[in-house]
Amino acid sequence: MRKTVVLPSGCFSLSGPSTATGTVGGSLSLQFRYQREFQADSKYWCRKSLTPLRLLCDKIVEIRGSQLEVRRGRVSIRDHPASLTFTVTLENLKEEDAGTYWSAIDRPWDQDTHVQVVVSVYPVLLSFPQMTPETLPLREEQTQLSVGCPRVALTVSSSCLGLDSLSRESPSSRALWDPMEQSLVSIIHFVLLVFLKLPLLLGMLSAVLWVNRPQRTWGRQSRPDNENQEP
Repeated sequence: MRKTVVLPSGCFSLSGPSTATGTVGGSLSLQFRYQREFQADSKYWCRKSLTPLRLLCDKIVEIRGSQLEVRRGRVSIRDHPASLTFTVTLENLKEEDAGTYWSAIDRPWDQDTHVQVVVSVYPVLLSFPQMTPETLPLREEQTQLSVGCPRVALTVSSSCLGLDSLSRESPSSRALWDPMEQSLVSIIHFVLLVFLKLPLLLGMLSAVLWVNRPQRTWGRQSRPDNENQEP
């Protein structure tokens, strides 16, 4: 990733960004603006030394005289005299590139004019493509959930999530539903047996008992009548 930091226009001898941020493996371009009186002077890019002395700055790359571009390793500097600007580019950034730098103009008879830049380099954040229903892989994932009855299974597939058509069935899903159908038939038969056949049998038994009871009573009552008729 290439990042360019453009300086704001102004009336300073040298102006440019004071901070810059890049990522590991990317590149960073910084643009600086100078006054016309410094058009022929040398421009350079240096890194502030870690020593307590503030004036120490180790030069990394420098452009002199009529040179338009100079490269040293992963750092290059390019002068644009027509627009009174020059650009410093850092390529293939590393975490150790983070630090304090100077972008400066070499003035032989005076103190160098410089702009201090703090460069920060961060690791690359992994990015993942956005998943949509169209890009999601359609896999027939089956899950059996126990519902408390033997040989009863509930099938949950990707079609429940709206990722597949309800009309699509795999052989494995149909195989899982066969035991459930058999169990439902057994349960229905048991319910019919308890609530329909058993009351019917009890009703028939009661009817038989009711029919037989009057016959026995009539037989007992007819015997005394016969006895009374005999002389």
